[in-house]
Amino acid sequence: MTVSAMNHFTILTDDVPRTVEFYRRLLGLTDGPRPAFGFPGAWLYAGGQPILHVIGGRARDELRAGVIDHMAFTAHGLSDTLATLVAYNIEHVCSQQPGSGTWQVFFHDPNGARVELDFAPGEISGHA
Repeated sequence: MTVSAMNHFTILTDDVPRTVEFYRRLLGLTDGPRPAFGFPGAWLYAGGQPILHVIGGRARDELRAGVIDHMAFTAHGLSDTLATLVAYNIEHVCSQQPGSGTWQVFFHDPNGARVELDFAPGEISGHA
């Protein structure tokens, strides 16, 4: 067996609509088809692929970090992203990766999941 690509991430939430709206607004993900699993949730798509699965119906105290530290996405529009994070008062860290120059932006979703957005070195940041 060999692995050829990452298929998707799954996050748990106590509020599916709020979580979906967060990822729509900040990452531009879109709702798409999801099998009728019999429990609340959503599949969020990028480029026609379901890359983020949201599972609802969880109690707030079940939303805790596991051994995975964060999920990372390739992104475009660094300046607009930073402006959006500031506008929604979302704490974040923006820094340039040593060596490659990739811009990395870290923040948490409403459920405490840590998100990383990676931008090309040529994109311009208003702050680091």
